[in-house]
Parts: sequence; C-alpha cells; structure tokens
Amino acid sequence: MTIQRLPLHMESKTTTTISPPPRPLSPSAAATVDRLTKLINDHPFPVLPLRPLLLEHLLPLLQPSSSPPPHLLVSSILFRLFSAHALPHKSLELFRFSLLHSPSSLSPSSLPILVQTLSRSPRRLMFPSSAFFVLDLARRAIPSLLSPPSLSALLSPLARRSPNPFEDTIRAFHRAESLWAAAGRPPFSAVELTALLRAFCACRRVADARAAFRLLHSRIAPDTRAFNTLLLGFSAAGHLPSLNIFFHELLLRGFQPDAVTYNIRIDAYCKQNSLSDALQLLVEMESRNIPPTVRTLTTLIFGAGLAGDPSRARKLFDEMSQRGISPDRAAYNALIGAVVKSGNTKAGLELLDEMESNGIEADDVSYYTMLCGFRRPRESIGFLQVYRRMIEKGLVPGTRTVMLLMKFFHAKGKVDFELELWDYMLGKGCCPHCHALDILVKDLCLGGRVAEAYECFKQMVERGRLPSTRGTQLLEEFLVKAQDGNKLEEITEMMSRLKTVVPTAS
Repeated sequence: MTIQRLPLHMESKTTTTISPPPRPLSPSAAATVDRLTKLINDHPFPVLPLRPLLLEHLLPLLQPSSSPPPHLLVSSILFRLFSAHALPHKSLELFRFSLLHSPSSLSPSSLPILVQTLSRSPRRLMFPSSAFFVLDLARRAIPSLLSPPSLSALLSPLARRSPNPFEDTIRAFHRAESLWAAAGRPPFSAVELTALLRAFCACRRVADARAAFRLLHSRIAPDTRAFNTLLLGFSAAGHLPSLNIFFHELLLRGFQPDAVTYNIRIDAYCKQNSLSDALQLLVEMESRNIPPTVRTLTTLIFGAGLAGDPSRARKLFDEMSQRGISPDRAAYNALIGAVVKSGNTKAGLELLDEMESNGIEADDVSYYTMLCGFRRPRESIGFLQVYRRMIEKGLVPGTRTVMLLMKFFHAKGKVDFELELWDYMLGKGCCPHCHALDILVKDLCLGGRVAEAYECFKQMVERGRLPSTRGTQLLEEFLVKAQDGNKLEEITEMMSRLKTVVPTAS
C-alpha cells in the first residue's frame, strides 16, 4: 500500500500525510540515520532477534545530549524504514525497544509513522489489531502520543481497503475514542471528526463521508476544516457540480470560506482544465478579502501546466514576489512540471539550479519530473545527467522514480545501470519494489549473469521482502538451465522460511 497523497500543490491543512521529521538533518546526522536504517533493514529478523543489534548500535545514541536528538533520530529511522518498504515487524520492534529504554525518544510523529507502516502488514500482523496494540502501548506509557495524525493513520487504510469500509472505519473511530478517553486525552472534537471525514474523502467515498457527518455532527460540532474536508472529497472525486452546490449550501448556512476553501475549489477547476474559471475564483477570493497563499498560486501554476500554458505558469510564479510570497519547493516543482511538459527541459534544469541556489533542496518530485521530461528518445544523455545528479546529491528516490529509472535502463539495455541503482538503494537502507527486482533479474539472466541475479534476489529475501512469483519463477528457470541445484535448494529454503512470517508479498 502507498501513502494516500493529494498533489503536492494542495493546501496541507486538509490532508494528513506521513512526512519526514520537520527539522532537516545535518550531514553527520543523516549519515547516522543511513547507517542505522541499513543495519536494521539488512538484519535477518525474525530469523535472528533484532534486540541485540538495537542494544549495540541504537541505545548508546538515545542519550539526551546525543546528536541528532533521540526523538529526531528515532522518528527519522521509522520514516526511512517506512519509505524503504522494510518489513513492518522491524518498525514495531524499534518502537517497542525505544518505548522500553528511552520513552522520551518517541516524538509525536513516531506513532503515526508506525501505524501507517503497520497498515502495510501481511496477514500475520493483522491490521487494525496491530495498530490498536501499539495505540494501547502508547496509552499506558506516553498518552500524549495519541494525536489526530495517529487517528488519521488508523482510519485511512480502513476506509480505503476494508471489506466493509463504512462500518469498519466507524467502529475503529468509536474504539479509538474510548481508548483516547481511557488515556485521559481530551474528548473527540472537530479535529478528530475531520480526520474521519478525511479518511473517506481521500479515497473518494464522499457518500460515506456525508453519512459519517450526519451520524456525528450533532454530538461533535464541526468547524471550517471539517467542511473544507467535505469539499475536498467532492474535488477528489471529480464532482465539480456537486462541489459547487455543496459550497453554496454552506454559504446559505453561514459558512465563512477561507483560503483553504478556495484552494480546493481552484484545484478542482484546474483538474478539469478550466484555468480561466480557476483564475476567476482568485478574483472572487480577493474580493472577499481572503489573501491568496503560496498554495493558491502553486495550484494555479499547476493548472497552467495542465493547460499547456508555461508562460502563464511563469507569470503566476513571478507574481508571488510581487505579493510578498516566497515560493517553496512545491511552487518550483509545479513550475518545473509546466515547462518540462511543454518540452523545455533546459528551462527545467535552470529552475532546478535556481531553487537550489535559493536554499530549497530538490526532492523526489523534482527529479521525477525532470526524468520524465528527458525520457524522449533523443534525450538519453540528459536523462542520465539528471540521474547522476540525483545520486550525487544522495537523494533516496521513491518507488515510482525507481521504476521509471529501471524501465528506462531496461529499454536502453543498460543492465549495469540497473545494478548500480539497486546497490545504491541497498546502500541507503532501502529495498526496492519487487517489480524493480523482476526487471533486474530478467536482464541479468538474459545477459548470462545468473549468479548476480541470484545475489540480488537473495538480498531482497534477506530483508524480509517476498519477491514476485514471476521473478521467482524466472530465476528458477535459469538456475535449472545452469544446473545449479544448490542455489535452487537455497531459494526453496529461504522462501519457505520467509513465508512463515510474510505469507503474502508486502
């Protein structure tokens, strides 16, 4: 399962995402996180217990005077394990170890990350039972960890994947409400109601969101964020007429829209390729004395990109400084997307340089956008230059970027680049997606490098990840041709042992 995200140009007040720790890490701290994440991800847990490794390498760093601070260190490792698709059991062990040996090392962001990680769990770590287990641990030890983000992390996967989404999510909401009360936390209010509505709206279950609202609004008074979340649901579902009807119904009931409200409406029009209507909403917004935010203009830049109008996107970007607004990473990414989509990769690279010269580090979205622009047949050199730049910066690419790179290298017959990327990801403590392994194993085997393919396959299994059936069968076929019975037996043994803990690919 992937984290449910709205586009990066959207206003963050109405979305709950698992984000990296807010404070940027120094190079030495980042190196520490890399080292510990790699040790944990490479460890053959549950074949061998994880506790001795944590005692030796983590515990000495959980002192109040340590650098980075323990709370930043643990949350950073949990986030990296999440983004690396590590075996969820390892994150649970890390959390329990920290809770036992250094409760102060657990920051408010650590519990939502863990709950979100557990939502990916295979059957032997049942969700939501595993989530309620850690929530109850927090209730007993550190009640302050029970927060709206933790509730959102619990509810969102249920609304998205449960066999009975409405009933299961409402039941979990009530159970969490009782657990929060037992911990002495304040009674559920509009913030928690918004988390429930967001869980449904993020997966386009607008009818369920409205049903939940009708069920609870008399007991839990909604606020502006709750209404904005319902509007966001209509936007995510692409129901523009319904969104407008609901918005005007709210106005008749005395609802006072804010900047987030207009950002949602503007985004809905942009996604319908109605940039002129979105710009008209900007005028309406200002007529209500609601100043546009960086997210407002970023959304319009994104819309201009969708409309194929990079000059308008650039003009909107330049308007930010005129309005006293400082562009952020999302604004740059939206503009890079607009110019690259028009085929101007040179301007995209210049913007990448500009944002970094302004102290804004490019992220996975920045590089993915640039790589997409250079994917054209005659742009191979530029594609490889962007790839090298990303690696030199030490960026850990997301799953879609890894797959884009692997597919490009496969199409160009560059199996050594595939292997290099694989080793780089493992060196960063990440285990790439099983589909990336499928591409790598196939190309290595077809090139007569069956032993190397076997080692990559083994590396994934040792990290607690099940390769795909297709990849496993392909490797076994080549091992049979090579008459390597020993490796065939090792594969069978490794897979059998892993399936006792991970019965399905996670």
